[in-house]
Amino acid sequence: MPDRETRQDSSSQEADAERRRRRAQFLRDLAEARELRDRVQPRRAKTARLRHAMRMRTFRW
Repeated sequence: MPDRETRQDSSSQEADAERRRRRAQFLRDLAEARELRDRVQPRRAKTARLRHAMRMRTFRW
């Protein structure tokens, strides 16, 4: 029985590591896409920054 548990633990750890790797890659791609969009549409990026700043100013902790 312990053999089965260790196999499941190791496979779940590998699955978690793979999920974290895929998530990190996705977040890198997302940041790259945002940077590209900001370069291509600077006016829209500026208004988005201003909106975000306003949201953060009015957000209550």
